[in-house]
Amino acid sequence: MIWATRGMGRAVQVVAAGILLSRLLGFARNVVLANRLGDTPVADAYEAAFIVPDFLNYLMAGGFLAITFIPILSRYLAADDIEGARAAFNAVFRPVAVLIVILTGLAVAAAEVIVEVLFGSGGRLDADQLVEVTRLTRLVLPAQVFFVLGGLFMAVQYAHGRFLIPVLAPIIYNAGIVAGGLVGTGSGEVSATGFILGALGGALAGNLALQWWGARRTGLRLTPGRLDFGHPEFRAYLLLAVPLMIGQSIVVLDESIGKLVAAAGPEGSIFSLNLARRVNMVPVGVIAQAAGVAAYPYLARLVAEGRRAEMLASMGRTARMVVYAGGAAVAGAIAVSQPAIRVAFQHGEFSEQGTVLTAAALVGYSLSIPAWGIHQVFGRAFYAHRQMWIPVGAGTGWTLLAIPMFLIGFHVGGVPGIAVASSLAITGHALTLGLLWRRLHTAEGLAGLARTVLQVTVGGGLAAVAGWLVANAVTGGLVPDFTTGVVATLLGLGVAGVVYLVTTLVAGSAEARSIVPRR
Repeated sequence: MIWATRGMGRAVQVVAAGILLSRLLGFARNVVLANRLGDTPVADAYEAAFIVPDFLNYLMAGGFLAITFIPILSRYLAADDIEGARAAFNAVFRPVAVLIVILTGLAVAAAEVIVEVLFGSGGRLDADQLVEVTRLTRLVLPAQVFFVLGGLFMAVQYAHGRFLIPVLAPIIYNAGIVAGGLVGTGSGEVSATGFILGALGGALAGNLALQWWGARRTGLRLTPGRLDFGHPEFRAYLLLAVPLMIGQSIVVLDESIGKLVAAAGPEGSIFSLNLARRVNMVPVGVIAQAAGVAAYPYLARLVAEGRRAEMLASMGRTARMVVYAGGAAVAGAIAVSQPAIRVAFQHGEFSEQGTVLTAAALVGYSLSIPAWGIHQVFGRAFYAHRQMWIPVGAGTGWTLLAIPMFLIGFHVGGVPGIAVASSLAITGHALTLGLLWRRLHTAEGLAGLARTVLQVTVGGGLAAVAGWLVANAVTGGLVPDFTTGVVATLLGLGVAGVVYLVTTLVAGSAEARSIVPRR
């Protein structure tokens, strides 16, 4: 238990720090995008260009490579069979590499047709935008090769309990986009080409080259050999990966569905919606994803070693803490969304209308932050037991429900309505996973989670209202100038934070007590 707790704690700290730095660079990327492209048709085309590459990544389970491969490697490492782990890696790497290269080539060839099907109907994007989206899509598609192969190299490092080099991947990726965008728009031209080329270069450097080096440091060696699609370990990998390939979950398709629905809105709708989502993913990344990424290898190792009680205890502690931290993030987002968005993004090409739209969407998205944490914990608990079909099946069901929910949300509330629908779908998915875990496994280790949710709901609601009242008093209810926006943001966040901590302490929150220094 001591090994798992200490190891997981250090891992969470490393991953959280890395994700925080990545999100800060991602924030800088968004600032540059808003400044150079604004809420314009060019920005919409930039966002739309990632839909086909993202879906290709989902199809290859690129975002889940570590999840699918870590249990395989953990079995060998638990038995101290290093050579067996190396052989298993090579058996999986060769066919995956061939498949992603072939699929990427097919996607490049079919890009024009796919873009026309997605955005051409009903005149949602005009002819010039369709041409531009196709061009940018073809430019960025090769990055998926780097993401998928790099994901396997990351899995090797995670399985060995090494997290530092993997967390550098998104940092370098975001830095590449920022650098490419600054260079590409240096002449004053409003063009997305530099941002796309920066994404391609960042993926090559951070997600492939650096991760290959990191995996080599664990002792991994790529060895030549025949391509064997019937190898036992590749078949084992497929058994874990296929559910993720064909059962696309709301947590990975949420962004793409939102973009497709927002394309029917006014110019700049796709960019404003996705900008709000990216801002929301900063606390999601630091709170929820950090806990999930860091906890998963340890959970898988504990399951492989039969240490079930320790796994359940670690899982429960992580779930309660991510819910508590998520509640604070929701309160802060609701309190200061408009002044914070104004300060961060309303420069250059980004308009006041874009600020209002993005801030409203951010409030809608922020409601899902605690649910993202719950999803990460329960989803990875199922994955650690190699029960891929359960969370994927639940996620697929919620994806099917989300499509009409997004359409209704857009019809009722425009772009912010899409964000609210997204939060409802993510929350429903998280609750479903929790109920399935209790039914199929146990409630052991989850004592106090319902109480934490109630404390967070009450404390977060009071904190959000208090922070908003203060921020609104400073701005007068209007989009402020830069200086007033800074003051409103800082005061609103400060008041929301204090009220949240005090109210949850009064409510008896163990998580609140854990962050208050003891005398």
